[in-house]
Amino acid sequence: MTNQIDNWHKLARYDTNIQGELHAGLLRNNGLTVSLQALSGIPGMNSGAVLWVQKNELDQARRILDSIKVDNEGAASHNEQDSEK
Repeated sequence: MTNQIDNWHKLARYDTNIQGELHAGLLRNNGLTVSLQALSGIPGMNSGAVLWVQKNELDQARRILDSIKVDNEGAASHNEQDSEK
């Protein structure tokens, strides 16, 4: 039996809890074991989160998160449209 208590590695830090929860859910849906640590002990406080994974799943978790496409231009053009109204 391995000692999994000391086998956790920090994968990512998020500015908001929802970002961390979203990525944790994605990794769990891909069969990975993850732990999400809120950066505040106060319920409802949106202070960010840290995502932890087991060492043997670290590379796979990084590949999954690196494959996420971010459309910053779409977000910017959406905001520009809102300001024109």
